[in-house]
Amino acid sequence: MPSAAVHRVGVILNGVTGRMGSHQHLERSIMAIRAEGGVALGGGEVVLPEPVHVGRSRDKLAALAARHGLARWTTDLDAALADPANQVYFDALATALRPPCVRAAIAAGKHVYCEKPTALATAEALELAALAGRAGVRHGVVQDKLWLPGLVKLKGLVDAGFFGRILSVRGEFGYWVFAGDDVPAQRPSWNYRKDEGGSLITDMFSHWRYVLEGLFAPVRSVSCLGATHLARRWDEQGRPFQATADDAAYATFELEGGIVAQFNSSWCTRVRRDDLLVLQVDGAAGSAVAGLRECWTQSLAQTPRPVWNPDVPSPLDFRDGWTRVADRPEGYENAFKAQWELFLRHVVRGDPFPWTLHEGAKGVQLAEAAGESWRTRAWVGLAPLGG
Repeated sequence: MPSAAVHRVGVILNGVTGRMGSHQHLERSIMAIRAEGGVALGGGEVVLPEPVHVGRSRDKLAALAARHGLARWTTDLDAALADPANQVYFDALATALRPPCVRAAIAAGKHVYCEKPTALATAEALELAALAGRAGVRHGVVQDKLWLPGLVKLKGLVDAGFFGRILSVRGEFGYWVFAGDDVPAQRPSWNYRKDEGGSLITDMFSHWRYVLEGLFAPVRSVSCLGATHLARRWDEQGRPFQATADDAAYATFELEGGIVAQFNSSWCTRVRRDDLLVLQVDGAAGSAVAGLRECWTQSLAQTPRPVWNPDVPSPLDFRDGWTRVADRPEGYENAFKAQWELFLRHVVRGDPFPWTLHEGAKGVQLAEAAGESWRTRAWVGLAPLGG
């Protein structure tokens, strides 16, 4: 392939030395795209991302670069932003650290792609979106769950009208995150410190906003009860600390069209369900249950007629009568990689990319409204966000 057909895009990766960043964004997205020769644009053109790693630890950066055979890394973000070869800034830092780095990237004229939540407050998240808009840079927010195979199948059912009128959505999310004393915790300790931006509500409700609106309907209001179930945890150095952030939340969302959605989200629950995230959608014409990869349906014609009688074993096996939704023939990309490819096409060719910083602000808004509902013990409406 002639070099003129290759669009080399320098991508600053800030904060990918952690587990999620290194696995999903670096290894399974950027490096996977490079291994495939880039993102095809058609007509023999491809986009080839050229990563440069930025972080605070020289040892971690050097080890990460060596593992993937990459030469470019630095602890100097300003220098990386000043390099005209770097066109995109990606941020996977802890939430509290994100806004100043995103502002700096926008000021340097870089296109911005970042993890969510984009900020801890709606006003700041909207400010970032407005800054990017005024600067004329392209911008986006990771909303990876929309590309999970189970949710892709669920979206297909919605679009095909399988459910008829959708009545309700029920979400169960979470798993047991160890406290860190006898068994190492699977999440960073800052997640459980409110003053460092930790909060299950802040983290997960940014997901639930785009999941609910991407699959079903806009969220109009929320009622939420949060909890800090495990008050004592241990950090990465084995030191005990008092948890000040919520580690569980129990919420009801009112969606446009009268759809009721209920989500239990917890890092203090043990899993006895199909997956770490399970959504059940009930409609007048049928129901579906989706996990991360699988989806099962039961139409009205397949629906059994149970009769309440607790005195005898049920004659029905309620797992029967469900039909597995087949995988699509071409399979499924890694969810993070799929969105990275779309963003790179957006940067180079201007292809549509609706998952902007403004959409990220909507997720922050829902998290803030849920926190307000918890404090006031009241339903909280979501006003439309300008922009």
